[in-house]
Amino acid sequence: MQGTLNEIDIRSILQLIELGQRTGELFVEAYPSTGNFALNKFSCSPWPKTLVPYTRGVSEQFWFVFFVNGQIAYAADHSQSNLFRLRDYLHRYKIADQLNHLPLDSIESTNTPEYGCIWLLLAKNILTPAQGRSIIENMIQETLFDLFSLHHGSFIFEMGSAIAPQLTTLEIGIQIPKIIKQVQQWKQFYPQIQHPDQYVLLTDEESLKSTVPEKIYLNLSQWAEEKTTLRQLSRYLNRELVAIARALYPYTERGWLQLVSPLDPRFTKVDKALENQLFFPKIVCIDDDITIRKNVENILQENGYQVTIIGEPLQALSQVFEIEPDLILCDIAMPKLDGYELCAMLRQSTVFRQIPIIMLTGQETFIDRVRARMVGATDYLTKPFGRSELLLLLEKYTGCRE
Repeated sequence: MQGTLNEIDIRSILQLIELGQRTGELFVEAYPSTGNFALNKFSCSPWPKTLVPYTRGVSEQFWFVFFVNGQIAYAADHSQSNLFRLRDYLHRYKIADQLNHLPLDSIESTNTPEYGCIWLLLAKNILTPAQGRSIIENMIQETLFDLFSLHHGSFIFEMGSAIAPQLTTLEIGIQIPKIIKQVQQWKQFYPQIQHPDQYVLLTDEESLKSTVPEKIYLNLSQWAEEKTTLRQLSRYLNRELVAIARALYPYTERGWLQLVSPLDPRFTKVDKALENQLFFPKIVCIDDDITIRKNVENILQENGYQVTIIGEPLQALSQVFEIEPDLILCDIAMPKLDGYELCAMLRQSTVFRQIPIIMLTGQETFIDRVRARMVGATDYLTKPFGRSELLLLLEKYTGCRE
């Protein structure tokens, strides 16, 4: 089963899966926004588009939902392969640091490292079954919130074996009305609150300090200082996203605080010299096209990256082990060994199990993107691409800003 969300909506897709008691995986891709401003993760959502330059990368957003006999067993955002989401959920139990000590190379699946980590924590008795169920259920509901906010995109449902092992499942029929209600309530906070990845900025500290209880003021100050997003607060506090927004909304109406996008230039000041002293991400670009290689090399060197360009894919297999890059850019259409095969080989090694691999492709079909994901690719970038597109995508996965 596959198609676009113009032909069928998420609700109907889920209902078909439930009625058929199907087991498999739903893969959903959001179409990118259009216009002369940065791409917005929620640009396809039912609330109005804005010029707030919030960006999580220039490519589309992906979600996975795993089903067992018509019920949901797990769901994830494609961008969560870096375990940030799981770390946020573990924060509420004060065990987030335990992720640093897990043997991540023992996780077999490249598509669901987050799920594998949850089971490692359970096996080591760091996480209790009740805590694990709560985290997975919250992850499912969080993903459904994003999907029900999406009106334009493509999807594929693939029948297959159940994700294993299973800790919990949620009934689709119970979740649908609950999530739809949350999305409808969320829209009421626009334009003061626009999307879950905004964070608090205190704009009138005196009014806040003199009006709200001291504990609330201290919390708001801490969240503002740490740029804690609404979604992170929802995870930390084990409260619904709508409840977090409702609590902050009165202060935004009075102008005492503002919700800011992570890359809003009005409030983001970057000391490039300092950043470059602290972190030089190592990037490997594998592409048989010399023009592409030189273009990538020039752009990245100008922006503080350490870059190695490789034109021969067979040589790349040995060189990347010596370089130990922080991220790999890999062309798909190459002779002798194409990008799909190369990516799959690298993913077989524990060294590259967690390293972001970005596919460079001239193909724009949905099937090609699914194939890239199936071999373990983290993301993709469509050629020809510009300087800003490349740098924004690297920032997403390395944290180094242009």
